[in-house]
Amino acid sequence: MTVLWWIRRDLRLSDNPTLLAALRHGGPVLPVFILDPHLLERTPARRQAFLFGGLHALAADLHERGGRLIIRRGPPEIILFNLLTSAGASAIYAETDFTPYARTRDERIAQTLPLTLVDGQTVHTPAALRKADGAPYTVFTPFSRAWKALLPPDLTPLPAPPYFPPAPLLRSEELPGLPPPHGFPAGEREAGRRLEHFLSTPIDQYDSARNRLDLEGTSALSPYLRFGMLSMRQAASVALRARPGSGADTWLNELIWREFYINILYHFPHVSRTAFNPTLAQIAWRDNLEDFEAWKAGRTGLPVVDAAMRQLALTGWMHNRARMIAASFLVKDLLINWQWGERWFMENLLDGDPAANNGGWQWTAGTGTDAAPYFRIFNPVLQSQKFDPLGAYIRRWVPELASLPTPAIHAPWEAGLRVPGYPERPIVDRSLARDRALAAYQNSRWLSTGGQEKTPVPV
Repeated sequence: MTVLWWIRRDLRLSDNPTLLAALRHGGPVLPVFILDPHLLERTPARRQAFLFGGLHALAADLHERGGRLIIRRGPPEIILFNLLTSAGASAIYAETDFTPYARTRDERIAQTLPLTLVDGQTVHTPAALRKADGAPYTVFTPFSRAWKALLPPDLTPLPAPPYFPPAPLLRSEELPGLPPPHGFPAGEREAGRRLEHFLSTPIDQYDSARNRLDLEGTSALSPYLRFGMLSMRQAASVALRARPGSGADTWLNELIWREFYINILYHFPHVSRTAFNPTLAQIAWRDNLEDFEAWKAGRTGLPVVDAAMRQLALTGWMHNRARMIAASFLVKDLLINWQWGERWFMENLLDGDPAANNGGWQWTAGTGTDAAPYFRIFNPVLQSQKFDPLGAYIRRWVPELASLPTPAIHAPWEAGLRVPGYPERPIVDRSLARDRALAAYQNSRWLSTGGQEKTPVPV
């Protein structure tokens, strides 16, 4: 009897436990993707374009194997019920998703429909990794140790099925046509090509080059991991097979960070609404709208911050070091709520993921679990000089500064240089901003402890 393979965040045929479980059920498998209005209205056009590109690629891969992708639009429970009826299907298989919305949706659907969830989004599920007392991990280092200790002897990815048994011919909606994102062709094959390229050279220098803004030192695979065009098992198996000490160990840790943040959101869903650290949930943010708009537009007068924000605006992606610099400037220098920045990144990033995005912002803001200390405040000029020493990153994304000499490009105002069309000075005096931020954080800690921790500081 026919079964439905309900595709959500697993747009691939290789290493897909859900697909293989559906095939093992016996009978034809009908691949289905549902355009959920609740999710679509929260997914910006750029990320939708990447998703639709991945679906087109998946449809082509299915066609080569005798399968056919069915696209439907509407509430998932209604669409699935209709498909079960029209296809005469007996079961629904879907990959487990750990976001609060997905968990609530799946629990509701499982009450009335034959839904089977199969783990595959992570190497280890959040339920599998707990401390000896049963509590979830909230610090990365012990989490990563437990993650590595739980690895099976063989992490070889599962093969793609060679063919699909004929399934009922049902109506399928057309995918909307959107221009592909800049520099990121979608699909499983592109993800595999990029992974092989990363393995062939950049991973050897990953440890030393990953923070350099002017080098192609990262994998840039996050959008593909976000939509499951590449599985975490595939990525982790590559890291484990690479030459020890070649940078692969560091890259593996970055992959584990992704699962750590999934773990945090799963066990502490309130982090999507407020600070994980309750002592820093009462910060008196300035939330200056004019400053926020300047930050979004890449018009802060801090060249490296502006370069980062313009890269995001044009491509939908940003180097991780640039994300930390831009986020720290917004939260600590401008004293604007990290949640404003979190929302803006989710509106623009191709790899926008609720867990990773929230975890990254709370780490930088110092409000999260395993966060950077709240008193750590990045100096964007020093960061720029260290990680973009010749100014190549700035010149690429802030072209009006391209002709400046290298020593001056990181802080033109300090050299007395004015560039037509570019802010004459930064929008904030950093020497004052640091003291302001520290006072705001200390006051929150004082309020949260009922005045027991520290004397409040004038803001």
